Amino acid sequence: MTDLHCDIAILGAGPAGLAAALGAADSGRQVTILDDNPVPGGQIWRDGPGARLPEAARQLRAAVAGHPNIRVLSGARLIGRPQPRALLFERAHDCGLLHWQRLILCCGARELQLPFPGWTLPGVTGAGGLQALLKQGLSVTDERIVIAGSGPLLLAVAASVRQAGGQVVAIIEQTPLRSALRFAAGLWRWPEKARQLPELADHHWRPASQVSAALGDDRLTAVRIRHGGRERELACDRLATGYGLIPNIEPGLLFGCPLAGTAIAVDDYQQTGIPDIFAAGECTGVGGSELALAEGAIAGYAAAGDVARARTGFARRERWQGFARAAEGAFALQPQLGEICTPESLLCRCEDVTTGAVAGAPDWRCAKMAQRCGMGACQGRTCGAAARWLWGWPLPTPQEPLSPARIDTLAHRPPPANSE
Repeated sequence: MTDLHCDIAILGAGPAGLAAALGAADSGRQVTILDDNPVPGGQIWRDGPGARLPEAARQLRAAVAGHPNIRVLSGARLIGRPQPRALLFERAHDCGLLHWQRLILCCGARELQLPFPGWTLPGVTGAGGLQALLKQGLSVTDERIVIAGSGPLLLAVAASVRQAGGQVVAIIEQTPLRSALRFAAGLWRWPEKARQLPELADHHWRPASQVSAALGDDRLTAVRIRHGGRERELACDRLATGYGLIPNIEPGLLFGCPLAGTAIAVDDYQQTGIPDIFAAGECTGVGGSELALAEGAIAGYAAAGDVARARTGFARRERWQGFARAAEGAFALQPQLGEICTPESLLCRCEDVTTGAVAGAPDWRCAKMAQRCGMGACQGRTCGAAARWLWGWPLPTPQEPLSPARIDTLAHRPPPANSE
């Protein structure tokens, strides 16, 4: 059992977490980053044999690695909060407690997956999941790949597929053409994004469309596409779906942080409603790496007590918050997406629970008790998010352990101290 102490603990080593660590460390604080990935970078800067990291990512990672005030605990999963200012974590071969004076939540976001017939077939993955596999060296040479869902991420995934030698046969975008064109026309306000558009453009892009079924017996062989009330089938070897990103708020809920919608609520200095707890990046609202970097730097300086340097990032944050609002409005999910989910479609893949089995339940707790929905490895992160979108169920309160943990880790959990 490892017992560690720091001035500022940071959950997550994506762009927000790395920027927060540098800000706090440059202000003289001892910082420890807790991250469940093998190396820093988060999902957007995931490293691997097939990854092409931007120069900004490499520089930021190098700065963090070389800073004497920063300690990075990679491959460490958050298990729980045994004491008001202590985190219980688990790594491959050990576990530990991290004691902190201030905490910054940089927990990122995950893909929203909406169930539809055949979505659990081999060959069907998340869009971001496919991109992560490509970075890890997955070979897709000459494979026919359909990418479906919503948002600019679909175009980025398509570009990754082409670079890896795959054949993009269709990009199925649910948002209407008018909304997408309006968004593209407004990119002049963010020239960095406008310059990316030509290299991401793909003539296989199809707006106002949905994949209504994945077809095949033992493996995906085709998809059924719906557009304008008509359906057609398209042969393919892989399907990658993603209906936007949703903030990872479970750690915030564990600490009692108030929410703003489905994200952790923060003030101008990225402080949550709980004293000494800050949050930055996608867990406070999805907005991309540029916004995450700005928020992370503000949170790092503010947590270290350097409010003057924190204020220098306000203008940059406001600029990229504008981009986030534009993207959110343009790619809002259309209500008809709920029609692709049939009663026979699996909602919970871990426990083989169909949507029809729980559609009449009043909330997540009742569905979980009656059908074991959300009792598997993902602990409801996938099916719970889908259920919230489909039926408007309230957010469930997370329970410890936040992730599946070894018995010896739970045995080392200290008794709870008096609450502050």
